[in-house]
Amino acid sequence: MGAVPLSPRNPAQSHMEPPRESRPSPEWVRYAAAGSLLAGGILFLTGKRRAGLVAGAAGAALAMVEEKELVKQWWDELPGYLDSAQRMLDQAQQTIDDLAAKRDRIMCILGKSA
Repeated sequence: MGAVPLSPRNPAQSHMEPPRESRPSPEWVRYAAAGSLLAGGILFLTGKRRAGLVAGAAGAALAMVEEKELVKQWWDELPGYLDSAQRMLDQAQQTIDDLAAKRDRIMCILGKSA
């Protein structure tokens, strides 16, 4: 019985990468994400809200898995967007309150009750 070497005889073969068959290609993941989002939208519009929500959530999860860096960037920028939205809502509320106060003052001047 002879000894069998475990390393390949050709040194160039030892530096080859193993095949990536276990991981799906990014194109298929993108197609699956887009298809799930599209199917979810169609189901939601046709009145099947639960099925549409599930399909849409699956598509969004696939998209987030595919675009990890983009999702991380959006997550990091989200507090800034929320602060901007809050400031805009505060300004709108202040403007509405000012208009209501001016309306009440005009109504008092004209002698009509508000």
